[in-house]
Parts: sequence; C-alpha cells; structure tokens
Amino acid sequence: MIRLGVNIDHVATVRQARRGDEPDPVAAAVLALLGGADGITIHLREDRRHIQDRDVRLLRQVVTQRLNLEMAAADPIVEIACEVKPDEATLVPERREELTTEGGLDVVAHQAVVRKAVDRLKAKGIVVSLFIDPDIRQIEMSKLLGAEAVELQTARYSEARSPADRERELDALEEASTFALEHKLHLHMGHGLNYYNVQPLVKRIPTVEELNIGHSIVSRAVFVGLERAVREMKDAMRSMRT
Repeated sequence: MIRLGVNIDHVATVRQARRGDEPDPVAAAVLALLGGADGITIHLREDRRHIQDRDVRLLRQVVTQRLNLEMAAADPIVEIACEVKPDEATLVPERREELTTEGGLDVVAHQAVVRKAVDRLKAKGIVVSLFIDPDIRQIEMSKLLGAEAVELQTARYSEARSPADRERELDALEEASTFALEHKLHLHMGHGLNYYNVQPLVKRIPTVEELNIGHSIVSRAVFVGLERAVREMKDAMRSMRT
C-alpha cells in the first residue's frame, strides 16, 4: 500500500506569523497520524521560517511512524539531522527568497556537496532520499552518490493547465519512475499534489511507494479538521488503487 507522508510545515507557518505557541506542529502530527498518515514530513529550513529546531527534536520523540526530515545539504542542518536521527532525510534545494521549494535538487551540478551529506547521514543509519526533477541524468547520479530513494518532484504535473500538458508530465514521471526502479531506488513523489491530481498519478504509476503532501491537506484541514483531511487524502489515493 502506498504511504502518505503528511507535511506539517504550514501549521508551523501559521504559528510563526505571531511567534507564539499555537498551532502546535507536534499536536498536528499526532492528529495527522490518527487520521491515517503513514509518516510525518517536515522541512527544517536554514532561515527557520516555519519548523524550528525544538519542533524537530520533539517530533522525533512523538512520531513512532516514519519521520522524514527535508533539508538542504548544509553542514549545520546535516549536523542536526545526525543528532536527531529521523527515519529518512530528503535533501532538497533551498533559496531564501523562494516561497516554497522550486524545482528539484541538481545533484549533477552539486555532486561533492551532496555526496558529503549523503555519506554523513547514512553513517548514522538514516535513509537518504534526494528530491530531484524527473530526469534520467539526475536519477543516475542519485544512485552513484549513494541515495537509497529519489523523490520525483511533481510541480510541473501539478501546475499543468491543459489535459495535453498533464499527459506529457505524467509520461515524464512514468519514464523516470521506471528508470529509478531499474536502478533499485525507492520511489517517492511530491510537490503540489492535491485531492484531485493525486488520483491520475497513482493510477498511472502504481509503483510509487510514498507521496509527501502538505499544503493541500493543511488547507483542507482549516475547514474540516486535520484528521478528516488526512483521511480524505488517503481515500483519494486508495480509490485509484482498487
């Protein structure tokens, strides 16, 4: 069964708007797990715009399922990951001026930095995934650098405006998925997925093991609560697997 990793960054975004105590990302993680999440995903950014160091440490104590830490391949963040030991670390690109992660990590252009981070994380027993574009060269290099999984970024698919564009992006994801599996990499996907576009993706690529979804679920939770929002996403994913 495909896993759902619920990204709770935007719960922390609301909290940081007032620099207060609520809403609490740790409480959000508990509710997401009660709603059926298979794991919790968080992004500890270098500028600490939402998730804070304390959140990471508390969540490691609370989350008994998979804790996936998204992070830049920066030494101070790698140091925290090695101390906290999430179940999985996903290396992502990061620019301070961006609103959210834009595109995949260019592991071909940044081989030395990525390899150093991968080696340090794996030495602590942490599964390493690389968030990359659905590109054959990026997948091939991910394998060479020692990653155990790749998370194919689905932004272009999620943002496609026409049926033809969506079909083209699904084709690219399917081709990249096949290549990743041939290279014995675990297959994850994420970015911009919602209750509607997740269904054709799962139907087309049933080999995907994990989807990481945040903004759509947190947005839905404003109206129906987090447990129900997670449950509805799991139902949407499951409906295309039957």
